[in-house]
Amino acid sequence: MTQAQGGVRGWFAARKGVWSRLRFTSLRLRLVVVFGLVALTAAVSASGIAYWLNREAVLTRTQDAVLRDFEQEMQNRAGLLPEEPTQDELQHTAGQMASSSQRFSVLLVAQDAYGSSGGLDGFTLADVPKSLRTAVNEKQEVNSSNKAEYHLYWQRIVEDDTPYLIAGTKVNGGGPTGYMLRSLEQEAKDLNSLAWSLGIATGLALIGSALLAQAAATTVLKPVQRLGVAARRLGEGKLDTRLRVSGTDELADLSRTFNNAAAALEKRVADMASRDESSRRFVADMSHELRTPLTAITAVTEVLEEELEAESGSMDPMIEPAVRLVVSETRRLNDLVENLMEVTRFDAGTARLVLDHVDIADQITACIDARAWLDAVDLDAERGIMARLDPRRLDVILANLIGNALKHGGSPVRVAVRVTDDEIVIAVRDHGPGIPEDVLPHVFDRFYKASASRPRSEGSGLGLSIALENAHIHGGEITAANSPEGGAVFTLRLPRDTSEATTNADENPEHNPQKGDA
Repeated sequence: MTQAQGGVRGWFAARKGVWSRLRFTSLRLRLVVVFGLVALTAAVSASGIAYWLNREAVLTRTQDAVLRDFEQEMQNRAGLLPEEPTQDELQHTAGQMASSSQRFSVLLVAQDAYGSSGGLDGFTLADVPKSLRTAVNEKQEVNSSNKAEYHLYWQRIVEDDTPYLIAGTKVNGGGPTGYMLRSLEQEAKDLNSLAWSLGIATGLALIGSALLAQAAATTVLKPVQRLGVAARRLGEGKLDTRLRVSGTDELADLSRTFNNAAAALEKRVADMASRDESSRRFVADMSHELRTPLTAITAVTEVLEEELEAESGSMDPMIEPAVRLVVSETRRLNDLVENLMEVTRFDAGTARLVLDHVDIADQITACIDARAWLDAVDLDAERGIMARLDPRRLDVILANLIGNALKHGGSPVRVAVRVTDDEIVIAVRDHGPGIPEDVLPHVFDRFYKASASRPRSEGSGLGLSIALENAHIHGGEITAANSPEGGAVFTLRLPRDTSEATTNADENPEHNPQKGDA
């Protein structure tokens, strides 16, 4: 394909795209086009019918007048000629007949002579169609239903783009045969003028219909546009949006329906927000109320734990398992309460970042060392990778991801750090069986259990959810997947400088509801 062909095809494709967009996206254009087509069809139909009726009326009126005059002249003048007239007599009579009010040419034909006269020079017997001559000269039997031997016949012909009326008859009882030729050029001009007038009227009707369609489209589409704007505002969360209702037509009913739906939605959202706020307040209050007894219980369990670890062996062997269970469950309950407090801070939008310059490798090492995971974790990270993050929240993220990998995937767990110009990627991979495909979309859900038969686990069920919220507050993300080589991979992506994300969140708090005060 040549470059010129490509350009032509591109131009046609562009035009097709423009027309397609106009056709399918502009309701106003479609209304105008439909109005125009209906008006054009009606105008063309009316003009066609009017032209046909006027044409028949004009031609019939002219034809009847000419034929009536010609037939009368044949009876009054040609009927007075002798049975064998001379050419001069025929010529004289034809001249008298042609001088009638209708101004037609006349040709009189006898057995041995003929004469012609009129406004059309050269009118001869050869100009008369053979079929017409045959019909004119055909003698018919006289009876009760047919009073004459010969009748008047006529025909319309066109010569050199000019219409003519030609007729002929023979004098009954013996006499010459007469033919008449009348030009219909003036009638054709009148009909052409009528056609032009009807065409102009059709064009004006089309323009008027387009203007009417524009006005109708504006009247119809203006409420629809207001409805669209209101729907967009409603979608943006402005639930107090309402439409002004006027009239009793279908558009007014639509506006009332929209207002009722918006009011119901606003009430439903308000009720849900109230219930959600009550739930958050209940969890927060409950967590706070549990802290005081938990503090006392924790102190007691610490004393019991010291007794268990004492070498004197003063603890009764019969109650030692129960004491260990109390110590374990107390720690679990304490972790659960702390996690619930953290979740309520995220839900209430009171979690904030305390930023500092952090060496990623040192931070990961500190997290692993503090939990005695050095022998179970392989770290692949270069020192000197600096980022401006919240160290405490990063520790929470890493502890949850690595602890989850050790708990469910087994050791060794590999932690790899990659860095780009503006992003840090930390991948935590275990060597376990991986995560079932139906569980992957829910691993970050709160209290999600992969198996209903195992409703109780060692963790609180909130760790991964809290890790994800801490990543979001940094402007980052955590994803979960299965490695092609086996095991699950959790990938943490964080910006190297969280200050910009924090500034944007300050300017647009509605886009970062998890931002608040810890």
